[in-house]
Order: sequence, then C-alpha cells, then structure tokens
Amino acid sequence: MLGKGIGLLVLVVIAVSITPAFALTELERALIDEPKLVNAFGAPLGNKINVDQQIQIASDITNLQEKSQTFYYLVQIKNSEDIVVKVDWFSGKLNPYQKWNTSIFWVPQDSGEFTAEIFLWEGFPFNHKALAEPINIQISVS
Repeated sequence: MLGKGIGLLVLVVIAVSITPAFALTELERALIDEPKLVNAFGAPLGNKINVDQQIQIASDITNLQEKSQTFYYLVQIKNSEDIVVKVDWFSGKLNPYQKWNTSIFWVPQDSGEFTAEIFLWEGFPFNHKALAEPINIQISVS
C-alpha cells in the first residue's frame, strides 16, 4: 500500500513542475494601448483630419515579459470599402516590461472614412505571430 502512495505523490510532483503558473499566452506577451492621431510634434489631432495633412498613427506598446522581445509594429489602413490603402511597419526590440510610444506616418490622399488596424507581431513577413491583440482607430478625412 505504501508503494502505491509514493507513486501517486511522484506523479503529482512531476505534473506541478511541468506546468508553470505564470506562463503568458501568445497574445499576452505585449500590449497595444492608447491609439491616437498626432502631428509631427506628438500633439493630439483628434480623429478628424484633412486630405494631404501629414499625421502619425501612434500608440503605446508594452512588453509584458521578463525577457527582451523583438517586435514589428504594423499599421494597415482601410477605406470604407474595406480596401487597404496603406501598409507600413518597422521593427525594434523592447526590454523586459518596457513601454514605448511609437507611430507610423500617413498622408491621406482622399477624403472619407478610414480604419487604421494596429498590429504587434513577433516577426514579419514570414513569422507573423501576434504578440498582442490588434487594436483599431477610426479616422475621418475631409
């Protein structure tokens, strides 16, 4: 009887040591927050801009991990017909728990309603595993 009890205890100890309680899921490794439109100096513009007005689509990104993380900040802009009118990205590296404000420039050529979709990926174009949930911002151009 004692031998069976020890075997069960060993199984429980092995199961506990394999499953870390602090593991992050793929979409919890980073955070995209505070999306906004700003000018070249970082001053907020609101969501209504003009044709040919240079803007930055900015947001805060945060590494939620205990290790450094290479990232690709990608912004895709779609018009009201769901047609992509611009895609732009850049890459960088975030230190553990680092928060950084970053942006992509855009100069709209046409008026209308647009959606900027903001992504944070581990790699691009081949390894596009998401580090965070994507976030959107609506843009009205007149």
